[in-house]
Amino acid sequence: MSALRNTLAALALLMGGATAHAEGADQADRITRGQYQAVLGDCMACHTRPGGAPFAGGAPLETPFGRLVPPNITQDPETGIGNWNEADFTRMMRTGIGHGGRRLYPAMPYPAYSMMTDQDIADLWAYMATVQPVRNAVVANQLPFPFNIRLAMWGWNLLNFRPEPFRADPAQSAEWNRGAYLVQGPGHCGSCHTPKNIMGADDTGQALRGASLQGWFAPDITGNSQTGIGGWSQEELVTYLRTGVNTHSVASGPMREAVENSTSRMSDADLRAIAVYLRSLNGTAPPAPQPLAATEPRMQAGGAIYAANCAACHGGEGRGARQLFPALAGNPLLRQANPETLVHLVLAGSQGAQTPGAPTTPAMPSLGWRLNDQQVADVLTYVRNSWGNAAPPVAPHEVAKQRDGEPEKPWALVIGGVVLVCLLVLATALLMRRRRRRHAVA
Repeated sequence: MSALRNTLAALALLMGGATAHAEGADQADRITRGQYQAVLGDCMACHTRPGGAPFAGGAPLETPFGRLVPPNITQDPETGIGNWNEADFTRMMRTGIGHGGRRLYPAMPYPAYSMMTDQDIADLWAYMATVQPVRNAVVANQLPFPFNIRLAMWGWNLLNFRPEPFRADPAQSAEWNRGAYLVQGPGHCGSCHTPKNIMGADDTGQALRGASLQGWFAPDITGNSQTGIGGWSQEELVTYLRTGVNTHSVASGPMREAVENSTSRMSDADLRAIAVYLRSLNGTAPPAPQPLAATEPRMQAGGAIYAANCAACHGGEGRGARQLFPALAGNPLLRQANPETLVHLVLAGSQGAQTPGAPTTPAMPSLGWRLNDQQVADVLTYVRNSWGNAAPPVAPHEVAKQRDGEPEKPWALVIGGVVLVCLLVLATALLMRRRRRRHAVA
């Protein structure tokens, strides 16, 4: 009997060890999958400032309503999310309400993350729970009054946010649906590329058709052939996402960060899925404008400036140099209605993304020291209306605003936000008054 007990005990020990090993392997798989979810969500780009510890807090975001700073999301219990549990994290991703009931601003793209699957969110939490704690206090909410009242997000969510899971389109392929999920959900492409309504929410009727972002213009990425990526092949789009450069464009500004931290680290299958989905979007655009006549004084002035400052790299006919200097001829970025990105590039220059697929980063020098506002406007007007391009001319005052660091404020958004906050405060006051009356009667 004693021998039998010993045998059973040994078997139980072996089985327990096997179970523990299996559980450990499963947890390791979850962490690995979660790390990939952090890549898809581009968490590093926002929550890590240049030169800072990973996820310990990012560089300030300048929004139309004021400044927000991405917070510390390491496992530090005092300044990060070390005192959160998985339920807290899931609720935040699904509803925009964090630990302790604190409402987040949609600069943290929870409207997109709410579409993620339960498994993907659980895996992401498994990874975030392993992030090294870093003590770094971040004052995230630096908005001016009244936008700094977080309770206003209750009203914003009520009007603009309906948390729903991603729904696959049975009429489309599995690859297309995977691309749609990535773009609409974890990739949150619309946060930058979709125009905003008066309250700062995505204008879903204009999804991915381009929007202003911190002095840059995130361009149209629909299949529109005039201003979008309709003229790019699938392989050209995959190459751009993987390396940050192709014959049409070089990733700059916020897109450079997205490529370096996110798309260059995605699987080839996911990049192809994103390309399939984006190229299928039949973005509509108003009729293309007629290009300005080459005899116009600003076109002649711009042509002379181009020949002296730009042609050495981009070519006399705007054809560029493969993988180094993008072609300007027929370039949809030049045809965007908003010239912010172009002005930024000429004034400040740009460094391309550094990726495993393109370790030598293309660069453009600053010409702001050399060209005045009129000259910048003229040369941009010239390239926007040459070699098959056609777009509205650029005015000197548009250049001056960016040179002075004063991008045009979307006052409709600001006024809409003020109205929303005022209505919310009024509604709260009326609700509290009604409750006091009920208590008095009781």
